[in-house]
Amino acid sequence: MRVFKLASYNSRSNYWNGVYSLCQQLRLGSIRCVVTNCRAVVLPRFGGPGVLELRPNVSVPDLKPNEVLVRARAVSINPLDTRMRSGYGRSIFEPLLPIILGRDVSGEVAAVGSSVRSLTVGQEVFGALHPTAVRGTYTDYAVLSEDELTPKPLSVTHVEASAIPFAALTAWRALKSTARITGGQRLLVVGGGGAVGFAAIQLAVAAGCRVTTTCGSQSVDRILAAGAEQAVDYTAEDIELSIKGKFDAVLDTIGVPETERIGINFLNRGGNYMTLQGEAASLADSYGLAIGIPVATGILLKKQLQYRYSHGIEYWWTYMRADSEGLDEIRRLVEAGKLKIPVEKTFPITQVKEAHEAKDRKHIPGKVVLELN
Repeated sequence: MRVFKLASYNSRSNYWNGVYSLCQQLRLGSIRCVVTNCRAVVLPRFGGPGVLELRPNVSVPDLKPNEVLVRARAVSINPLDTRMRSGYGRSIFEPLLPIILGRDVSGEVAAVGSSVRSLTVGQEVFGALHPTAVRGTYTDYAVLSEDELTPKPLSVTHVEASAIPFAALTAWRALKSTARITGGQRLLVVGGGGAVGFAAIQLAVAAGCRVTTTCGSQSVDRILAAGAEQAVDYTAEDIELSIKGKFDAVLDTIGVPETERIGINFLNRGGNYMTLQGEAASLADSYGLAIGIPVATGILLKKQLQYRYSHGIEYWWTYMRADSEGLDEIRRLVEAGKLKIPVEKTFPITQVKEAHEAKDRKHIPGKVVLELN
C-alpha cells in the first residue's frame, strides 16, 4: 500500500485543496490520501458557547485497520453536543480535555484502514459516532469506524444527510433492538417534534406500526404528514384525556417524572417503556464513576422490578449505539423517501459559537447543521 502524507490542511489553501482533489480523482484502492493536521472545533474546558475554539492545526490520528477518514462536508448539532459543552459527562470527558464535539457527519471518504472493505476513497458517506467518542465530527477530517458509516443516498444533500444518523440510530436502538416492534403494534412517542421522536415516528410507520405522539403545535402537521395516526398538542390539550387506548411500546424523549407516569400508564401488559433520559451519566458526574455507575445501576434495576411487578411492563434507559444493520436500514428508508429530518438553519463552521448560542437560547427550534468548505 502506498501512503501519500499531506503536511497540513487549511481551507484557505488552494494548494492542499488541489492535492486532495487529485487524490479523490484517483480513487485507487491501494492509495491512501491522508492528512496530518486540519481545522477542528475544540472544547478546552466546559462552559457556554464562548469556550469553543476553532483551531487551524489539530492533529489527525493514524487510522486503525477498521477506521475511515471522512472529509466532512456537514455536521449537525445534537442536544448531546450542547450538554457536553456545558459539562454533561464530565466524569468521562474532563480528564480527556481538550476534546472535539460532534456526532453526525456527511462527507467523502478520504482514506480507509487496511481491513475496510465496504467503502472506497472518494465515496460519499454519512454516519454517526458513539456518544462517548472523544474525537468528534466538528472537524474537516473525522475518523469513524467502518460500521459507523454507510453510503450517502444520492437523493439528499450533505446538509440533509448530516441531520439524520445520530437521531435515527437512537430511535432505531429503542424500537428495534429494545422493544422489537412489529407491524400492527401501537407506539406512543412522547415528544415527537424533536429529531429522535420524529425519526422514531417514521421508523415505526415504515415498520407497519400505528403511531400516536405528543408534540408542540408547530409540529402537528409535519408529524401527521409523516404517517402518525394522532398528534396531540401538549400545549393545548390534556394528554391523558386526548389519547385513547393502550400501547405496546412507549418512547419517552422528554423523560421527566410526569411523562414517565403517563407513559407507564398507557402501556399494555408486556409492553416496553423506554426513556432517553437515563441517570447513569448525571449520577456519575455527581458522585464519580466509581460510585455513580453502581448507584445508577441500582436505580435502574429497582425501577425495572417495580414496574414489572406493578404494571407487568419492561422499563429501559435507552441510548444511541452504532449499529451497521440499523444504519443500512436508515439509508434504505432515506433513499425511499420514508425518513427525513428537516434542517431549520445552517451555519458555517466558523460560526459554531453563534450556532450553539442560538440553540442554547432556543432561537432555533429545529435541527441546526454546520457546513464545512
